Amino acid sequence: MTGFDRARIEAAVAEILAAIGEDPSRPGLASTPSRVADAYAEFFSGVGVDASAELGEPVPLETARAETVIVRDIAFRSVCEHHLLPFLGVAHVAYLPGEAVVGLGRIPRVIDALAARPQIQERLTEQIADAIEQGAGAQGVLVVLDASHACVTTRGSRQTASTTVTVAARGAYTEPAARAELMALIGSGVS
Repeated sequence: MTGFDRARIEAAVAEILAAIGEDPSRPGLASTPSRVADAYAEFFSGVGVDASAELGEPVPLETARAETVIVRDIAFRSVCEHHLLPFLGVAHVAYLPGEAVVGLGRIPRVIDALAARPQIQERLTEQIADAIEQGAGAQGVLVVLDASHACVTTRGSRQTASTTVTVAARGAYTEPAARAELMALIGSGVS
């Protein structure tokens, strides 16, 4: 991971612990800066990654006709850039292939690469749609994210059952009837 400065993260975490009135050297906290640096290395491993490249080489279609491909219930986690707290959810991705398809296991890789950086859900949804549209040469893309945000569930209003749904559509799936059909197939109940 380029640009990742473990020593600075550890020093910053020790400073935060001291700033809240804790002793960063006490036994329960002594390894916390190192553990947080390990977590941040994972949480932010997508910084600088080209998400479209995660799709690999598309496989040409053997027929001229392409039908919708839907991958549902892809678990993801990200970190909200406003509070550096996690948000967890599921992604549903539909795409209409152009002249080729991509491996189904590649779509979660795109989501992981884009989610593993400081994010907001609205932008993440748009970035996933853009990466799949461009990287797969898709004629249409629909992305639906449904996530629970720790900044909503654990602080402020503490809405523990609240989730946020965001939608991004591209190409053929911006047409209302096509979008409604996909929403029904995804089963999100959102239109």
